Amino acid sequence: MSLTRRAALTGLAGAALASCDGAGPSAVPSPSASASQAASPSAVPPGPVAPPGRDAVVAEYGGAVPTEWGLDVTGVVRGLPGGQGVALTFDACGGPGGNGYDRDLVGTLRQYAVPATLFVNSRWAEANPDVLRELAADPLFELGNHGTAHRPLSVNGRSAYGIEGTRDAGGVYDEVMANHTALAALLGRPPRFFRSGTAHYDEVATRIVAELGEQVAGFTVNADAGATFTAAQVHREVAAVRPGDVVIAHVNRPGHGTAAGFATALPGLVGRGVKFVHLSKGG
Repeated sequence: MSLTRRAALTGLAGAALASCDGAGPSAVPSPSASASQAASPSAVPPGPVAPPGRDAVVAEYGGAVPTEWGLDVTGVVRGLPGGQGVALTFDACGGPGGNGYDRDLVGTLRQYAVPATLFVNSRWAEANPDVLRELAADPLFELGNHGTAHRPLSVNGRSAYGIEGTRDAGGVYDEVMANHTALAALLGRPPRFFRSGTAHYDEVATRIVAELGEQVAGFTVNADAGATFTAAQVHREVAAVRPGDVVIAHVNRPGHGTAAGFATALPGLVGRGVKFVHLSKGG
């Protein structure tokens, strides 16, 4: 698919992606790399660095003024570094009309042993505790952070698709860390990736996410436009993936075209030897 077509599809799907709970679409993206520090043979390797607290984040970023806003801002990583494999990502958004679970979609992924990264929102997690534990225990899936209240990530209240974003640096911290903490308790380790509700950010917010130890995950292929695409449309987008692509779709909207589209597209891709990877294994 050409970049022009992808951009057009993202624009058309914007309103749909806005709300994963049925009012609109969802977006993607994110950054950050950590440098490793060499230790002498006798030194004890450093442990993981704890993320800064809320007060520290507010003190550092409370006066920062962003200049960027949207799906693809500084700090959002689109595509897999090095173009290795294809990463399928699915948002579980939660909220009114968005707490469903697409068992058929997950069943297809399991049938073809295709790994995927699932971005889980607090509301969906609270509505589906048994399913969440089941998915967390399945090595085919890795879990990412889809926020606490499913808000666009902003330090000055910017909105996307009619959804008001976080209002300040403290709000960004709350949106990321409440769900970060819950997922870390479930998994025994913190989540590595973050995607906001609507996948909209400013560049100050993405810097905060990086300081909190997560990468903002973007996408190159919008497979289901907030679960509004037909099965044929989903099939077309998924069947056209290329090495390095990150695909976004939804696992919280059963009965729409997502599961059926993936069910018809994946066999051909697997048959061609397309390599599917978790986001954490990309590159």
